[in-house]
Amino acid sequence: MAATDSTAGRSGPGAGFSPGAILAFVCMGQFMVFTDVSIVNLALPSIQAGLGMSDVSLNYIVTAYATVLGGFLLLGGRLADRYGRRRVLQIGFTVFALASLTSGLADSGTTLIVSRAFQGGGAAMITPAALAILTNTFPEGPERNKALGLWGSLSGIASILGVIVGGVFSDTIGWSWIFWINVPIGLGAALLAVKVLPESRAEERGRFDTWGAATLTGALLLLIFTLGESTHVGWGSARTIGSLVGVAVLLALFLTIESKVSSPMMPLRIFRLKTMRTANLSAVLTFGTFSALFFFASLFMQNVYGYSPLKAGFAYVPLAVSVAVGAGIASGMIAKVAAKPLVMVGLTVTVAGLLLMWNAPAGGSYPTSLLPAFVLLGLGCGIVFVTLQVAAFVGVSDEEAGLGAGLINTSQEAGGALGLAVIATIAYSGFATKLADAGGKADLVARAHASANHTAFLSAAALGVLALLVVAFLMPKGAQSMSSVAQSGNTAGAEDADLAATAAGK
Repeated sequence: MAATDSTAGRSGPGAGFSPGAILAFVCMGQFMVFTDVSIVNLALPSIQAGLGMSDVSLNYIVTAYATVLGGFLLLGGRLADRYGRRRVLQIGFTVFALASLTSGLADSGTTLIVSRAFQGGGAAMITPAALAILTNTFPEGPERNKALGLWGSLSGIASILGVIVGGVFSDTIGWSWIFWINVPIGLGAALLAVKVLPESRAEERGRFDTWGAATLTGALLLLIFTLGESTHVGWGSARTIGSLVGVAVLLALFLTIESKVSSPMMPLRIFRLKTMRTANLSAVLTFGTFSALFFFASLFMQNVYGYSPLKAGFAYVPLAVSVAVGAGIASGMIAKVAAKPLVMVGLTVTVAGLLLMWNAPAGGSYPTSLLPAFVLLGLGCGIVFVTLQVAAFVGVSDEEAGLGAGLINTSQEAGGALGLAVIATIAYSGFATKLADAGGKADLVARAHASANHTAFLSAAALGVLALLVVAFLMPKGAQSMSSVAQSGNTAGAEDADLAATAAGK
């Protein structure tokens, strides 16, 4: 069914609204969302002591947020397209702020886990709505590339700063403040949005695809939760196998529904856009690599190098700076060269950094053993984050900006869960036996942790190589830059541009 975007001036933000203010506003929202993905990691011991939580339940503080965020992203994007991107963004900020308040006030593990799930729900409305507003504000080409470059760099930096802030707060003013800090920001943003952002939506005819939304959201929720749980219950358990079968059934139902309804939640024709399709597949693999990296690097520094949460947090500062540098390099280069070589360079640098982590000795020092790896990993992360964000929107029409935003963010979340689940399974194979054999001796325990972490870093490097191969063989060559693709009709860019017209129903 044809759709038209209701924003005044589809290549601009509309009268009376500043593109710079819009960009700053939506990036602030994304920064808040991504900070909370990782902010609890180094605060978990303090939370456990404060609420008396078990090791098993502690895991759900992280997974409740990530599961709901990943599961509802596509639904959030389509709701934003249909009912108004600014309106959905405001609702998301409000839900996020109130859930942050109850998280900080939680007096039990159950209350905190439920509050974190609602935080994830608010985040799932903020992220796709904000990204759709960004892509509708800036036309495809150099302006959008720069805007997405800033967006991508902040996503990477926020994930790392979240770890730092979590470590600092938990060691100083208390873990509750990692949640309370979001309350004035979220509520203030919800009120300010009317003055900063124009309203826009895709004017689609037909009923909302309720059953499609239900089956897809259910499948994503079940998939991400199952992947996270597989590290604890095992891949071969009846629970994991049964859940994966349930995911397959729900996805089959979803595809059947989408092929029959007049106004599908996810028009399947959008997957004909080759650059977008490859960018999302690459995001699944690369974010699996990065998710495992940040998880195991934190454990490596604390369990092997004996760092406190505060020291481990500050050890990430050079990595965060390198992400910003890498993102700046990508933002400047993407106007001159195609996405494919940039992603390949970023992944190559990332793999090199992971191999350095694999070789980092248990008795090494930070300047010689960790710092060089962190610099390379940050550069690679920044380059890949930015370039994939830009590539994921090549050929996606303004009317389906929310869908495009939901797709790339879902790929990131699902990829992160999948990568961590697979790599953790490999890394911890035989770990319990090694730990038992250590007999409580500190040096042997550290050696067992070092072995598991080294295996994880090597596995993450292998996943990075797989992502590199996918990009090398599947992403369009594109002799032109991303900017020229948007302005001309040659090679792979022209193919995506032609298919975009089809995807928009024209």
